[in-house]
Amino acid sequence: MLVSGVLFLVFVVAGFLVQVPYVAISPGPTYDTLGRDAAGSPVIQVKGQQTYGTSGELRMTTVSLNDGINLFTALGLWASGRYALAPREEYYKPGETNEQVKQENIQQLQNSQSNAQVAALRHLGYPVQVVAKQIVSGSPADHILAPGDKLIAVNGKQVREAAEVAASIVNTKPGDSVQVTFQHLGQPERTVPVTLAQREDRTQGFLGLTAVDRAVAPFSVDISLQDVGGPSAGLMFTLAIIDRLTPPGKPGSDLAGGRHIAGTGEISETGQVGPIGGISFKVVGAKEAGATDFLVPEHNCAEAKSAAPEGLNLIKVSTLDDALKQLDNLKAGRPVEHC
Repeated sequence: MLVSGVLFLVFVVAGFLVQVPYVAISPGPTYDTLGRDAAGSPVIQVKGQQTYGTSGELRMTTVSLNDGINLFTALGLWASGRYALAPREEYYKPGETNEQVKQENIQQLQNSQSNAQVAALRHLGYPVQVVAKQIVSGSPADHILAPGDKLIAVNGKQVREAAEVAASIVNTKPGDSVQVTFQHLGQPERTVPVTLAQREDRTQGFLGLTAVDRAVAPFSVDISLQDVGGPSAGLMFTLAIIDRLTPPGKPGSDLAGGRHIAGTGEISETGQVGPIGGISFKVVGAKEAGATDFLVPEHNCAEAKSAAPEGLNLIKVSTLDDALKQLDNLKAGRPVEHC
């Protein structure tokens, strides 16, 4: 009995003190992108341009991740039926701290917001430029190009989207000379030869820059949302920007039409909707927040169907134009494409 008692005591102490290599996942909070954040500021803020009222909600969804849990906490959360346990290594790289993960999620959110602005303004007809975002120190592009330079052509090929910059040198090799046409801070265009370098992670020539699309508009769009990370809010941000900037009666205005619509999905600068993680928890969170309809990335449909609460209408989307079409059909009472 004494031995058993000691072993039981050790087990109890270990259960409270020893962290398990798992994280607990559950439905997270949702946010109406047409509404206000926790501080009372509009989630979508447009300065220098008229915006328009809307009805209903376009609600983005999140997943909560609990790390650093002990054995008893993990068992309790799992037994509740609301949480799932997953190996920590699926969400954290070896040796990665919570702060590092937080910063990565913030960066992903910022990229998502940038993509949403470009996709929305491109859809609304504003011109889009390709600009240099980062220049690798010591690379061939260093001291020739600077962040913010407008890229016009690379290796004799016009670039109209950021992805075309990398595509233009796919068939090159180290030592090749390519022509780069660019514009720095409104100065006249310049075309300069750049000799590509070698890099271990690729066989093609290395230029040394990353490019992004930037919409050119006489106003600014800011997205205000605190304590949220990751890339999956891009679609809902994009729809909210279009809704706010579209006059009543025009296609793209009052997208929700008084309904409580939720959704998720990464957005590219060209309006492609990509799959995300945690869809089974997001549909639950959306239903709990009062949503009746949920926009689902096409590649997440099977998982969403297996977890969706009763009464939640799952609408399949693959592009921004597709999402706008489905919302228009929903508002008009026409059939929509379900998962």
